[in-house]
Amino acid sequence: MNDKTDGAHEKGHGFFTRLSHGGRAGTNVRGFVNVPVHRGSTMLYASMTERTAASLDRFEQKPHYGTGGSATHWALENVVAEIEGGTRCQIVSTGLAAVTVPLLAYLKAGEHVLMPDSCYGPARNFCDNFLNKMAISTTYYDPTIDAAGVEALFQANTTVLYLESPGSHTFEVQDVPALSAVARKRGAKVLLDNTWGIHYFQPFRHGVDVSIQALTKYVVGHSDVLLGSITVNTREDWERVRATSGILGQYASPDDCWLALRGARTMGVRMERQMKSAIDVAAWLSGRPEVKAVLHPALPGAPGHDIWKRDFTGACSLFGVVFRDDIARESVHAMANALQLFGKGASWGGFESLALPTGGAITRTAGSGAFGGEMMRLHVGLEDVEDLVADLDQGLAVLNARR
Repeated sequence: MNDKTDGAHEKGHGFFTRLSHGGRAGTNVRGFVNVPVHRGSTMLYASMTERTAASLDRFEQKPHYGTGGSATHWALENVVAEIEGGTRCQIVSTGLAAVTVPLLAYLKAGEHVLMPDSCYGPARNFCDNFLNKMAISTTYYDPTIDAAGVEALFQANTTVLYLESPGSHTFEVQDVPALSAVARKRGAKVLLDNTWGIHYFQPFRHGVDVSIQALTKYVVGHSDVLLGSITVNTREDWERVRATSGILGQYASPDDCWLALRGARTMGVRMERQMKSAIDVAAWLSGRPEVKAVLHPALPGAPGHDIWKRDFTGACSLFGVVFRDDIARESVHAMANALQLFGKGASWGGFESLALPTGGAITRTAGSGAFGGEMMRLHVGLEDVEDLVADLDQGLAVLNARR
């Protein structure tokens, strides 16, 4: 297990302090503040005895070959484990890899996985076009159903319950503790895509076995690195995830890990600012006559608000807007084209604001997600709220002119 022998400091310190000091050598050590970039493939040993011993330590943070990581990787892994409240973390090349590696770690031919109908599109694609070829079946379920509803979908061969809360397009908040309890009773592992809830939702306090992050989003924070992480809380889960990652040849560049470490140092203040700004923008939109609903769990009265208030300590800066039934898709696209401060892009978590119309782009097969109007997903960055509201206001004027 990670014994926090680096500069992570005691758990009693606040989140911002731990982000600033985690993964570092410490303040009383001579040298540069930041961990250096360690690049390398081949590791040389003084003797065969030493090399043999190193090969037995593949589950520890010790050098044996480049794909096993370096001090740069391990520093980031320790910081992410700290953020997620787990013990060990595996860094992988992308957020999608963070989804697929644990699915492959816990599923084999003839088994069955339960996936929320609101899951990340590439995760659905992986289930439908890869796991199915391995004779692993998938059932998509309504993400808003209760524990009894999920349990009714369990089969004798169900070994994984996958959660994504909130869903990253339609923001359904799942009752993770109740669903996790069902999975434990049925002997299944619980995998959670916790990218929206990073830091604000502590997965291992609520029964999750494996927490998945697209570090591309808030940890990197600057829209310039693709990276993912898989965090666990037990030795058994660590060895399973770590071994699978190695078998698949998953590896992340030390340069990308270094950039993610740099981003992590400011993640807390960025997320705090972006949370407040997003709530302000969402509240403004909720009062607009063109808007049927704002899908932001932190807004009172929004879908999932009660569970969010119970289980989360904050909210990220991504949310959805549902327009009135009489507003056409072309009008929503015209609005998006008119926005000057919101880029048209599919990611989130960076410093910049984004707008993405999602009408016709969301796949649902379990009958969920019928919101009755055209939709747009918004990510709020670090710009001034007044400027973002003004931009949306002029965008809505274009939308109204096209109706």
